[in-house]
Amino acid sequence: MANLRSPLFMALCLCQLLALLQSQVSGYTFKVGDLSSWGIPSAANPKVYSYWSKYHSVRIGDSLLFLYPPSQDSVIQVTPQNFDSCNLKDPILYMNNGNSLFNITEEADLYFTSGEPGHCEKKQKLYIKVGNGSSASAYAPNYGPGGALADTAPSSPIAFGSIPVAPSTSSSSVVGARFSVILSAIVGSLVSGVMVRGIL
Repeated sequence: MANLRSPLFMALCLCQLLALLQSQVSGYTFKVGDLSSWGIPSAANPKVYSYWSKYHSVRIGDSLLFLYPPSQDSVIQVTPQNFDSCNLKDPILYMNNGNSLFNITEEADLYFTSGEPGHCEKKQKLYIKVGNGSSASAYAPNYGPGGALADTAPSSPIAFGSIPVAPSTSSSSVVGARFSVILSAIVGSLVSGVMVRGIL
């Protein structure tokens, strides 16, 4: 039988615990829009950002990645009033390096738009709500006449990639991820125990 107080067993248990904790605190980087770049939506798909944010769940620790040609665009974080009116003056945050990463560090309503004049009016804007709890919903306000967003997203031109299909439930992916972490911890512990028995 393995000696549970042996330094080797303790080290293996500590490594397993650290791996488990790391998987719980690491965040996900979302490429905004799942597009090749942050830009003005096409006429065929003017709601690409509202659909994208509707079908993605973000939480504290995640990041939003905005990719765009720095000579042609930028991204700014604005107030709700400036978001609605497409007012680009006095942004909360201005990013223009073409590879802009925004880290989500707290529960908040986040409003982003292009910093280029005229782009916001062409629906190049994104609203995300990071709510309470470990998982949060991300969605965009209704755009234009008609208001409500469809339950399923239309197909998208190849230039913009595909729009993700809505998950069956927003909590299922979180539960699945936690289950896989717990399962890997159990399997890792069993393997560690077998290894220690073989060594001792």
